[in-house]
Amino acid sequence: MTGPMELVEITGENRDAVCALAVRPGQERFVASVARSLDDAVATPEAEPWYRAVYVGGEPAGFVMLSWNVPPGRPGILGPYYLWRLLIDARHQGRGLGRAVLAHVAGLVRADGGTELLTSHQPDDDGPGPFYAKLGFRPTGEIDDGEVVVRLVL
Repeated sequence: MTGPMELVEITGENRDAVCALAVRPGQERFVASVARSLDDAVATPEAEPWYRAVYVGGEPAGFVMLSWNVPPGRPGILGPYYLWRLLIDARHQGRGLGRAVLAHVAGLVRADGGTELLTSHQPDDDGPGPFYAKLGFRPTGEIDDGEVVVRLVL
């Protein structure tokens, strides 16, 4: 990373720049675009979407979206805290930014009273599974929509 990482609200002023972020070719099958993620957030209010742009050195470098403190019993919603999307722009990958974002988000969840952070990923060999495992996420034994559900105990 070059400069401090911060999470920034998405507004009319930065929306286009954040939506222009993209992963490396071939990674699109593992993470939806920012624009699609924002559409999903609007279409799924019961998931309590919470999202921010990831900035480094004053410029957009990524995007993160969680289901935030979802009350138990909502059908089809994993939670209460679920990492729904993490996208690091291709130009910023391989510099520890994804780890920094997840560490920051885990701290926010912990401060909100959360005891675990869930996410899921496709079980492909070239997918994000090893990344999550290195950060301490462990399989729960659940499969959600064909994806392996993993948990980080906070």
